[in-house]
This record gives sequence, structure tokens and C-alpha cells, in this order.
Amino acid sequence: MLRERCLATLAGAALFLALPASADEAAVCAPVVAKVRPERHLRQLTLDLLGRTPTWEEYKAVQAKGSVSEEDVRAMMNDESFYTRVRNFHRALLRSNISASVFDNGNSRLGGNGTTAAFGFANNPSTALRGVNGQSCNSDIEQSTCLTTMQDPHAAPLTAVPRTKCTDDMGVPMPVSYDYDTNYYSCPELAVATANAVTTCAELAALPASNAWGKYRYFCDNRGAAATVKSYLCTPDKGAGKPGAALTVETTDANGFVVSFDHPTPETKPNLLTLKRCTLDLNLNNNIKGAYAPVRGCIQREGFVTKPTGYWAPEGAPTTVKVCAIEAQERDQNPWTRESCETGRFANDRSCGCGEGMRRCGVGAIGATTDPLYVRNVHDSRVTAFNEEPLRIAESVVRRDEPYYNILTTRRSFVNGTLSAFYKQRQGVGVFSATAPAALDSIPAIAYTDAATWKEYIRDESHSGVLTTPGFLYRFPTHRARVAEFYEAFLCKTFVPGSEASLPPPEDACNRENNLAKRCGCNYCHATIEPTGAHWGRYAERAAQFLPPDQFPRFDPKCRDCAINGDTNCGGECSQYVMQAYDGDGASSLGMLKTYLYRTADEEQNIEAGPRLLVERMFQSGELERCTVKRVWNEFLGRPMTAEEQRMYLAPLASDFAKNGHRFKALIERVVTTDAYRRID
Repeated sequence: MLRERCLATLAGAALFLALPASADEAAVCAPVVAKVRPERHLRQLTLDLLGRTPTWEEYKAVQAKGSVSEEDVRAMMNDESFYTRVRNFHRALLRSNISASVFDNGNSRLGGNGTTAAFGFANNPSTALRGVNGQSCNSDIEQSTCLTTMQDPHAAPLTAVPRTKCTDDMGVPMPVSYDYDTNYYSCPELAVATANAVTTCAELAALPASNAWGKYRYFCDNRGAAATVKSYLCTPDKGAGKPGAALTVETTDANGFVVSFDHPTPETKPNLLTLKRCTLDLNLNNNIKGAYAPVRGCIQREGFVTKPTGYWAPEGAPTTVKVCAIEAQERDQNPWTRESCETGRFANDRSCGCGEGMRRCGVGAIGATTDPLYVRNVHDSRVTAFNEEPLRIAESVVRRDEPYYNILTTRRSFVNGTLSAFYKQRQGVGVFSATAPAALDSIPAIAYTDAATWKEYIRDESHSGVLTTPGFLYRFPTHRARVAEFYEAFLCKTFVPGSEASLPPPEDACNRENNLAKRCGCNYCHATIEPTGAHWGRYAERAAQFLPPDQFPRFDPKCRDCAINGDTNCGGECSQYVMQAYDGDGASSLGMLKTYLYRTADEEQNIEAGPRLLVERMFQSGELERCTVKRVWNEFLGRPMTAEEQRMYLAPLASDFAKNGHRFKALIERVVTTDAYRRID
């Protein structure tokens, strides 16, 4: 009778469901503990464990048995759909999405399609390589034919010294054509500029220097395809606010032809002193041989070469493609300066290129998604793969019925084609900073285009479960963020100052304490955060780079000497070290690895032991078990435990979880067979 009265009350109250209710208000039918029918229980389980509704055959089977047995639940947890469910659970738990943490600035992304337009940088690096942002190479002139195929024959001499080859003495590609940059020049059609006195650059080149138009022969620019080429006259744009407006002096050569436009008062040190005629000659950057720079106001393009298609090409793609001659290079270092091409600087160095197989560069999505030759966006594919890796680790632990916290300590991991190529070919230079997790020959070899296949391998001893994957390290880019996520996800704790916390007056010297573990007001949280964060001390912040002691010692005298001399850059070799002092501890720590600053002896042990030690310590408190019970309860009942449920279930479930070897499946089974899961609430 009580159950019938409750149901009647619920039906009568339906009209009032839109009215807000107090969070503390007792449920109308709290005393009722009637379980749902077997068919309803089955539906709950298949939705929660498999993400689908039951089949007709499953319904008939449970009706025949009269209940869902433990064997039925275990069978569901051996279904592939369950492991998809496990990955999704951990995706939410780990907030596994690094898309906002790793920015693809496009500097290593190629434009073009390899056929009508050569693959080449068409973004920021183009300024350093060709003179203007967004300019690719000349896709109509093959680099090796630069001596016989000229875009602008009217402009001879095209170089100060006649060329005998299309590269410099070290094989670095030189320009094959040029155009005047309309950011500096005004370039009307020649016929319009001269009122039809001359209409082509060839006609202009035939005029003497004494002619009003003939003196500008070097500033005539042919543009367009061969069939539609037009001639333009380019002189500094005199519009208001234009950079060339003040260049009023026309400087001529011995024959009276204008070779540059100059500022009348160079002693005032104007921003733009001169605009010289464009040729195929490059400037030297800071007079360093091999460090080339385009002439200001000139777009100087090299030609293309034909080479095998890049690593990203799907099956059926052309075997060879057009690639800009600069990007087609495969060097590991600048042959003149010996500077590395294995850093982000490669995109601005004319001598580097994309490397073997185009490994340093990527492409955006090319072609329609329905096209069999469709190429996926390389950066997005890498982000997706890094997001997935920690989920595969968690799945493998659950699938093998291992102790659940192996997800935090195991060295086992997985790569698909995207990650295999990333590590083995040393891809992603300049965008990702991720240390290969094992010797390259031990990482499974999978074709880049095979993103669906995941293979297992063992990472080196520095690794600890999901906590050292790029997906975790990039998603939580600082040591403090990594601590906060660990505490929230696995201990169900957040860092919030207690009610007794208070800040000192603004003038108190404690506010200026650089060590947050000691700063008044901050120490309530940071006294825990700082020593705990030390467990990630051998992993760089805002990167997935491991800092091995043999390469990154605790103290580097070279960095100390640079810091003392005021050279905080130190050739780019000391970014991980203390190079500036803001207090006494900092002054005595110059040249020390940043993560050792303000550390006690115990905290230094945390640095060398890594996250694995943190997990081992947390086992002592029992908080890991209790938090995991709460997480699973919330996941399968759709709400947190009430205070009464914590009293009834939390300790027994946590105890059983520990006794069962921390098996995740066993915990889920216990939760979905509780009265609370089957109760009509």
C-alpha cells in the first residue's frame, strides 16, 4: 500500500516538477527500496556498461531467468563496447584534450597541393625566406632551369655577378624570380602609368635613361602566367602613412638608370632609409655568410623541385610532387653557420627545409573528405593521437584485470601510425616538444596513415602510467596544474584555502616572498602543491620533454657564467635553468635547474623519483580507493553519493576494492549490483 500511495503522489505532483526544490529537501518516497524489474535493470546495465539498449534476444533471456546475474554483468564487461566506455570514462577523468595547450602556429604547415601549386610555406616564415608573409615559391620555374628560364628578362642584369648555378656554394637554393612588394610600392599597369607611351617592359628597356620613363627600366615588373603576362611600373607608394612616402631621392647608376629610392636626410635615422631595385641577389643577415635575407620591398622566389610525396600522402596519391626548393631540403644543420635545423628556427632558415620525407613539416586538410586522396590535417591527427594514448593505457589495465592504479605507474603504452611516425621520424619540430618515450628501434613501426591501429610497447624507466604521457603533460602544462589534476581526479580533493586562511596587510614583507610555499596566504595550498609538484621536476613545463640528468644536470656552470655576465639567453641552451635572481635564494641558485629552486632535500628526492613515488605514497592513506569508489558511483548512478550512501556504502566498497586487488571491473560490478543502483528513486 505504501508503494501505491507513493506512486499516486508522484503522479499528482507531475504538474509541479518545474518548480525549484531545495537541495536539502527529503525525497517524497525515501523509504521505498523496491527494485526495478529485471528488464529495466538490464536496460540500465546495457546503457551504462555498453552505451546501447538491449537487443530483443537479451530481453527474452533475462525474462526467462527472472534477473540479471553477476555472470551477465561480467559478460558485458568483456564486450568491446565496454572498453570504449572505459576510454570515455577516463577521457572525462583526465580531461584528455590538448587542443588548447598546443598551438599550431602554422609555421611548419605547407600550402599548395603538389601539382598545380608546389608544396611550400605560405605563412609567417615566408617573410624571412621570400620577403613577404604568405608568399610561396615560383611553381612555374624548376629550380635547376633558373639559368635558362627567366621570369623577367627585361631586368638584366638580374644579379650583380653573373650566375653559373642555381644555388650558392653549399647548395642552398637561390631566387629564380622576383616581384616588387606592393606593401612598399605602387604598381599600376605600365600602359596606364605612361599614358600608353610604352606598354611592355621590353619597350621600356629600349628607351634611354634620358627618357622620362626610360630611367625606370629596372622597376618594371612582369606579372602573371605566360599567356596573360602584364607589365607594371613600380615606384615607392607616396600615399599617406605609406613607408616609402619619404623616399624622394632617386639614385642612378653610371648610365643614368634609377637603382634606388632614398631618404633625403639619412642622418635622422628614419625607419626606412632606402628601397633598392629588385634582383635575384639576396642580402646577408647581419653580414653572416649563409644567413640570407630578402631585399626589403622585394619578393624573391626560388623555384620548385620534384621529389617523392610526403609522409602524409594516402595510398593512391601521386608518387612525386612539386615542392618548393627551400622546403625540399633535408639538412640537419645550416651548412654555413652550423646552426641546428632540428628546432623551430628551421622554418626561417633558407638552408634547412622540411627534412627527409618532409618530416619537419605538415599539411592542412587537402581535398574533399569524400576524395580517396583526401589528406587529413596533420596537426589535428597528432592532437587526436596524443589525446587517445592515456586512454589506451587505462583500457589496457582494465582489459587485463590488473590493479587499477597501474594506470598511474605502468611503463606500458601504445602508438598508432600518427605517433609511431612522429617519434621514429622525429616529426613535429617547432610545434611539439616531446621526448621519445623509448629507444626509437623499440617503438612499433606503423605507417603514418594507419591511425586506427594501436600497438603496445614499453617506455623507458622515467615513465609512470598516464602521468607522463604527452596527453597529460600538455593538458596540464605546469607542475602545479599536474598536482591539481592528480588530487582532483584520484584523491577527490581540490586546493581551496580553508576558512581560517587570511592574507597579511599589503605592506607586509611576507607578500614579497618568492617561494609560494612560504608566502603568507599562498602557503595554505602551496605548502602541499610545491613539494608534490616536484615529482614532475624532470619533465619540462609547457612541454612533454623529459630532462635526463646526463643532459640536464642539477647545476650547469656554463649557464651560471652566462647569468652572471647578464646573458640570460646563453645561446638558447639554458632555458631550463635559473638565469635571473629575484631574491637571495635565486642569486645563489644561478645556473641551477629551475625545478630545484627553493627545494628541500626531501623534495629533491621527489624530483629524481618522479610521479611513481607520489602514487606509492598515496596508497598509504586509502584516499585513492575511496575517491575511485566515488568516481565510479557518480558515473553509474549519475550523481554523487549522498551523506547517507557514504555512510552505508563508501567504506565497504573501498575495502572490497582493495581486497579484490584494486580490480576496476570488480568495483563496477559491486556498484551496479547494489540496492541503490536498482532502487526507484
